[in-house]
Amino acid sequence: MNGGKLPTGTEPVVSQASMLWPPKRHGPPQAIRTALDRYRLATSAPHAAWGFDSRWGTVRGVATHDRASIDRSSRAPRLVLLHGLAVSHRYLMPVAARLAEHHPVNVIDLPGFGLSGEPGRVLNVAEHADHVAAWLETSGLAPVVILGNSFGCQVAVDLAVRHPHLVRGLVLVGPTVDPTARTVSRQILRWLRDTAREDPLQLPILLRDVRDAGLRRVAGTLAHAVRDPIESKLPPGQGPHPRHQRRQGTDRPHGRAEEAARLLPRSELAVVPGSPHNANYSAADHLAELVQVFLRQKLPSRDVRN
Repeated sequence: MNGGKLPTGTEPVVSQASMLWPPKRHGPPQAIRTALDRYRLATSAPHAAWGFDSRWGTVRGVATHDRASIDRSSRAPRLVLLHGLAVSHRYLMPVAARLAEHHPVNVIDLPGFGLSGEPGRVLNVAEHADHVAAWLETSGLAPVVILGNSFGCQVAVDLAVRHPHLVRGLVLVGPTVDPTARTVSRQILRWLRDTAREDPLQLPILLRDVRDAGLRRVAGTLAHAVRDPIESKLPPGQGPHPRHQRRQGTDRPHGRAEEAARLLPRSELAVVPGSPHNANYSAADHLAELVQVFLRQKLPSRDVRN
């Protein structure tokens, strides 16, 4: 266990691959088909589809589900994706599919969410991080690059702080919670505003995820999230920590993200203009490209495989 600050020495590696899932489409009719492809990809579990299959393993007495890319021959570092509050692996699948063109990818459901089992109580941020650590140890996947969205960023940072030997790098997509809005009511208001800007087909996915988790777990996890000051775990000089932030989003102001990036000399602030909070779903192509560029540019040349 580390003493509470993010460690150094997390250096992922990148390689190239070919297949695109789902295929890229352009123009109005194609855009509709792309939206439907995203929805089918997101809701395909537990069936083997779109280059992924479902796996379960018992971790700390909880049946823990993840979607794993089927092509596991790549020598590039493994990426593990962590979902946000009240959701699951489903809304991460579009960016997971793009990243799987270059990396082996796993998208885990945290305990009590998605297709994972019930842990018996609402876990806090540290307990979720410890569960992911146990899953990584049990599965033999570590060390990995962690990509978190929203609340998943809080779990990712805690994982790197508490179990640094398991983490090679972090990608923080829309990290929460904004220190200027650290109350349950303000977070709910921002979430409602931002939801209106998401892909409409994401709504039934989000509702399904909330049903799976249950309102008690959602509310309890939100209460834990607002009490978790992620910025206190990100001291200067630690990294690398790429972080995406949209220019017009509502859950974390752009200026705050710039300030956080300045605190981390080895980090980089990347912006997806006009993207809603869940860029991993609605702007998966752009986000995946940003992640790839960041990893190539920020790592020592000896660690980059083209």
